[in-house]
Amino acid sequence: ISPEVQVEIILLQVLSPVSPRTIYGYEGAIPDIAYTEKQMEENKKATLEYLNKTGEALRGKGVTVTAKVAIGDASEEIVKAAEEIDANLIAMSTHGRSGLSRWAFGSVADKVLRREGRIPVAMIKAPKKS
Repeated sequence: ISPEVQVEIILLQVLSPVSPRTIYGYEGAIPDIAYTEKQMEENKKATLEYLNKTGEALRGKGVTVTAKVAIGDASEEIVKAAEEIDANLIAMSTHGRSGLSRWAFGSVADKVLRREGRIPVAMIKAPKKS
């Protein structure tokens, strides 16, 4: 990256305040249970460590990288954070769900993409796990 170009990236991950329960492979089959305050702090700490590690390569190229964790509805928190910092772009990965799976579980990427606002959104399809 050229020294004349200043790039700042905010790595944001939104945590749910409730623990998803899975039974027989179907999420939402039993009610969610709220995390304890201690569990939430541990989740936030682990997430910040992950985001900071993820940003190391970018920092090595002169990019300013900040890691942030929010708690709540992912699509709402992503848009809120982008608006608060007056972002030029929201870039996010998508798992590429479609059809019934997308309808049943909702799509954070889809909700962010379809919201009203001036900040463009770039969607990057997450690689398939081997």
